[in-house]
Parts: sequence; structure tokens; C-alpha cells
Amino acid sequence: MTALSTRLSAGRPSWMTAAWILMRLSGILLLPLVWIHVVIQDMLVGVHHINLDYVAMRWASFGWRAYDAFLLCFAFAHGVNGLRQVLEDYIHGRRTRRVIRILLFLFWLFVTLLGAAAVIGGVRS
Repeated sequence: MTALSTRLSAGRPSWMTAAWILMRLSGILLLPLVWIHVVIQDMLVGVHHINLDYVAMRWASFGWRAYDAFLLCFAFAHGVNGLRQVLEDYIHGRRTRRVIRILLFLFWLFVTLLGAAAVIGGVRS
């Protein structure tokens, strides 16, 4: 029995179980979001043709802004959660782990809100 199945069978899910599930779900959601982004931006449009006017045209549609905001949110959450897991492999103090978790969460929240505000706010050329 793995550690996760032990936690799941214990009844109330823990914070770590939620983080584990978030990591898997964000990974699954990132696959189509990233590949659609790569195909459109790199193959169909071409990176050398992307400029401020192109971004303004693309973000004129709320759907593309929402798409880019979701891509930012899931990719950054996935990355920060992965960083947390790596750090917890090397940091063994309970109090230090708690401080690292709080700092990483605040870092994720700040950058995500800032990025989402920039994406949702759009570009004015």
C-alpha cells in the first residue's frame, strides 16, 4: 500500500493529498493547453511574426485571454508545486517546511494574480 492510498483510505484528505491531486490534474490539463499553444504560436504563426500588434489582436478575444490565463495559472501552479516537492526532499525541519510552503504559496498567488491581471487587462497598442 502506497503512502497516498494509506492517506486516502484514512478518511479525511490531507493538504498533501490535495497537492498530489492538484499536481496530477494540472499535468493533465497542461498537455492540451501547452500543445495547442505551441502549434498555434510556433508552427502556424511563427515566433518571428509575434509582436505587440499580434498579441493585441489575439487578446481582443476574451476567449484567448481566458485561455492564456488558464495556461499561466496551471503551468505556474504545477511548477511551484513541483519546486515545493523537491525542496521538501531536502528540508527536513517541520517548521522550515511550513515556512517554505507559505512563502511558495504567496509567491504563486502574487505572480498568478499579476499575470492574470496583465492577461485579462489586455494590451493597448
